[in-house]
This record gives sequence, C-alpha cells and structure tokens, in this order.
Amino acid sequence: MIGLLQRVTTASVTVEGETVGAIEAGLLVLVGVERGDTEAQADRLLERLLGYRVFADAEGRMNRSLADTGGGLLLVPQFTLAADTRKGMRPSFTPAAEPAHGRHLFDALLARARAAHPRVAAGVFGADMQVRLVNDGPVTFWLQVPSA
Repeated sequence: MIGLLQRVTTASVTVEGETVGAIEAGLLVLVGVERGDTEAQADRLLERLLGYRVFADAEGRMNRSLADTGGGLLLVPQFTLAADTRKGMRPSFTPAAEPAHGRHLFDALLARARAAHPRVAAGVFGADMQVRLVNDGPVTFWLQVPSA
C-alpha cells in the first residue's frame, strides 16, 4: 500500500462541482492499493501517517506528527500510484489492486483513520476528482508498506 503524503496548509477534493472533503493544516495523502495488500498494510500505513514526524517543533525541526498537532487528514484514493513506469511511454497498472479490493482497503483505511483521529476527510473512490492543495514547505514523502 502506498501513501504519498503532502504537508498542507489547506486541501480539498471536489467531485462534480461539490466539495466532498476539505482540511486546513495537516496532511493530504494520495493512497494507492497494490495487488496483495491486506488490512494489515492499511493498519501499518495509518500508523505511519499519524506518527510520521513532518511538522515543525519549537526549533523548526520536523519532530512533530499529525497525532501531535491534531491537524487534518485528507485521504484521496489514487490507483495510478501503483503504476509500473519502469519502461515504455505508457504506464502499466498491473501492480494495482482490482477495483473492488482497492475500494475495500481504502474504505478500511478511512474507517480506521476516523476512529483514531479527530479530523479526517476523504475523496471518493473511483470518482473523477479535482484536488486542490497548498503544499507547506513543500514537504512531500512517499510511504510504502509492502505486501507480505
């Protein structure tokens, strides 16, 4: 399972002209589900998202996590993260989970995030979404929890 996290001052997701998710300061995370991923990968990814130290402490060092700051978490499903881009001029989506499995794991991740953190918003699985963000820093990290 892949999480491309971006520290943001604000972020939102719109579907068909309607805002379906928005946060102020926190993390926007694009989530990709790969073949072979299980709920164990979703649990580990969430643990890392909530605990990853990307926010500044009093000295300006990245020593504080989302759990420490209480900031927003915006999860956006994005199957293209699982693409194989190693050769050719067109991505292969063979590594991506089948849509039903991807939806199941994204929904599991979202439910667990909502149970563990006070400010969680989300995009819509399978929808054509417009994502707006102001990347703070910019700070962007690729987190990957390999399949077992």
